[in-house]
Amino acid sequence: MTHWSEVEQSSAYVKVLDHGFVGLVDVMGDDSSIVQAARTSYGKGTKSVSEDRGLIRYLMRNFHTSVFEMIEFKFHIKLPIFVMRQHVRHRTANLNEYSGRYSVMTDEFYIPEQHRLQSQSVLNKQGSGAQLGGAELEAVHDLIKHMSTESYKSYLALINDPQSEDYWPMDGRQGLSRELSRIILPQNNYTECYWKIDLKNLLHYIRLRADSHAQWEIQEFARALAQFVKAQCPIAFEAFEDYMEHSMTISRLEKNLLQDVIKSSNQAGISFEECYYIMKQSADNLAVTYGMSKRELTEFETQWQLTAS
Repeated sequence: MTHWSEVEQSSAYVKVLDHGFVGLVDVMGDDSSIVQAARTSYGKGTKSVSEDRGLIRYLMRNFHTSVFEMIEFKFHIKLPIFVMRQHVRHRTANLNEYSGRYSVMTDEFYIPEQHRLQSQSVLNKQGSGAQLGGAELEAVHDLIKHMSTESYKSYLALINDPQSEDYWPMDGRQGLSRELSRIILPQNNYTECYWKIDLKNLLHYIRLRADSHAQWEIQEFARALAQFVKAQCPIAFEAFEDYMEHSMTISRLEKNLLQDVIKSSNQAGISFEECYYIMKQSADNLAVTYGMSKRELTEFETQWQLTAS
């Protein structure tokens, strides 16, 4: 398995977490490839850089996404196994992963920094809450390190590796197969892969995995991937940030509510926020009135920063 020390001198690699990294191995295409593909549909189309920018932004804004598939990125990524399980959920990519059947697994484990040692969120079943503190913080941190070290010692013993403290060279012991011995290793053990994906699907990955609601560790990998995309396709990435990553979508129900609040606030000469809360207080159930669930209405208020009660 590749260690960070072997690639850290390359400008094509960035370190992620304690032992991980993202490296851009190969790329096909850039912003001009998007324009070239679009011109196949539009004929001569645009020619200047400013017009190219306008075309790319139009394509992104109106979800004409097939032209973004013309660009391919191939990455070399090293990441903890539990992050890899989230990473491979994006099935629109091609990958080949390090094999624990053929090779000995690494002794590198992800040990979270103390700021990441948080309690379970009481609001989000798949998220983290407040940071642990005091003796519990130290105990949890030490336990993760201890279990990582001890599991690897047991793994080496199972395969009868010469590095093992329990290595028996003379008694005929063969050792358990690697494919079974690896089952005792925890999910913070590192793996690595080569991963190839087109720009359209890579931007979708970044939008989901760099989002603040995603697990922090995969956010770090998504942000690293985004660095390479921004450098290779600056115009397309700018359009992605403007029309996808930092944009908001609203449902038909939310649109109806927004229109009514804006209309009423203009007629009454009061602020949007004040008008909204008058409507909310006067309605028996504003969510029901507009066909929303209670959660949808709460998300609407959060999205539009309607924080007053």
